[in-house]
Amino acid sequence: MKKEYDFSKGERGRFFHPEARLNVPVYLDQDVESWFAEKAKSQGVELQSLVNKLLRKDISLIQDMIGRN
Repeated sequence: MKKEYDFSKGERGRFFHPEARLNVPVYLDQDVESWFAEKAKSQGVELQSLVNKLLRKDISLIQDMIGRN
């Protein structure tokens, strides 16, 4: 690593994209991931699709319980 860097020709905001989204990774415990992966495979769907479907269902149930917030 250099002691000094020359940023005199740098452009502020050159790589900034306001529409960019950060997708936060979610890590499942190994046993949970294995179980869901097996179910997804047996249903012929991607693991991500199955987990999203189940989470959406849970969200709906929770909203029904607390009054659609």
